[in-house]
Amino acid sequence: MLRNLLNPFLICLLFLSSAAHAGTLSVVGKTRWVTVTQVFDGDTFRTRTGEKIRLLGINTPEVAHHDQAGQPYGKEAKRRLVSLIAGKSVLLRMDKEKRDKYGRTLAQVFLRNGGWINKQLVAEGLAHVYTFMPNSYWAAALLKAEKRARNEMAGIWKTDAFRILSAKDLGPRHIGQFRLVRGYVKSSQAWQFKLGKLQVSVPRNYRQWFHTSQLPKTGDKVIVRGKVRTSATGQLYLALHSPFDLE
Repeated sequence: MLRNLLNPFLICLLFLSSAAHAGTLSVVGKTRWVTVTQVFDGDTFRTRTGEKIRLLGINTPEVAHHDQAGQPYGKEAKRRLVSLIAGKSVLLRMDKEKRDKYGRTLAQVFLRNGGWINKQLVAEGLAHVYTFMPNSYWAAALLKAEKRARNEMAGIWKTDAFRILSAKDLGPRHIGQFRLVRGYVKSSQAWQFKLGKLQVSVPRNYRQWFHTSQLPKTGDKVIVRGKVRTSATGQLYLALHSPFDLE
């Protein structure tokens, strides 16, 4: 008799346990609501549960950290994000990779009225597009908003730190900076080309995201984006990590 009573009870416990586990899995799915408790800068905030969120697909200017000076419009980007989301419930929408190497959740962020925070910051000239594959679902829409902001010289686009550089003006002072560089392709070969003094290439690990037909040919006018570095031979160098790094 006792065994017959316990069996349904155990089955019920297993069912509840499975349901709770399923609920946990849904929380780390592609869409969920969170409450914002702290904004760190223009693209990072914390939720009520302590989760750290990084706005996906964009990058805002840095605010001052310890002995590191802030970038132009860093304070403005942070203030704007505070005004948009502080203390509110927001919807997170994730792409294929849901966390970065720092453990932060990567998300597009939406308000209850449908407002798209990532895109709004870009449209107001308070952020630039920052795409890393395979998280590219929203990249085209964000890039469209960025182009409009650039054309209007909104926010960061009117500053020396972010304005589009001509390839002929690129120099050693730009090493280590994330920049947009415009120019005509001087020469091209498989997976690489030259814009004036700048050597541009697609590293082997990222070639899976490109079609060779997307790469420019000699004489084409293009804009590339990425961090300016120096190559092993001492040349100015920029690596393309996604097709959205090339216009």
